[in-house]
Amino acid sequence: MIEIAATPIDAAAFAPFGEVVDCPEGAGRLNFVATVDNRRADARTNLACVRPPVTGLPVVIDKFEKHPFSTQAFLPLNVSRYLVIVAPTVDGRPDPTEIKAFIAPAGIGISYLPGVWHCGMMLLDRPGTLAMLVHEDGGSGDCVYAPVAPFAVVA
Repeated sequence: MIEIAATPIDAAAFAPFGEVVDCPEGAGRLNFVATVDNRRADARTNLACVRPPVTGLPVVIDKFEKHPFSTQAFLPLNVSRYLVIVAPTVDGRPDPTEIKAFIAPAGIGISYLPGVWHCGMMLLDRPGTLAMLVHEDGGSGDCVYAPVAPFAVVA
C-alpha cells in the first residue's frame, strides 16, 4: 500500500489546489481572504456547520470527491488540527501518483478551487466543528465521487 506523509500546510504547497485562509493575530478584519466561485446561476450558497470524524494517523483512504462548479471552504470554529488530502486530476480522475496530505492547525482555514479532488475532512486530535461554504443546486453535480486504490496517510 502506498504511504503519503502528511506535512504542515503552507500556502505555496497548497496553491495548486486552493487557498489557505489565515487571519494573523492582531490583523483585525481582512477582506477577500479567499476566492468564492459559483459557476451555476441556480446554485444557492450553503453555509453549513460540519462535525467531521476524528481519526489518528495512519489512516487509510479509498475515495476522493470534488465539487465541479463551486469552491468549497472550511473555516475551523472549534478545531485543533485537521487533515487535508488532495490530488490533481489526470484523465478526469484523481492522480494517485501526486496525492498530497497536509495537516492544518487550529485557526487556519482552506478553500478548495472548483473541481479539485479531495477527501472528506478528518479531525486529528479531538471532536470539533468547522464552518463549510459551498454553492449547491441539489443536483448530482454538487459532489462527484471517485474510488481509488487504498493508500495510507502517515505522520
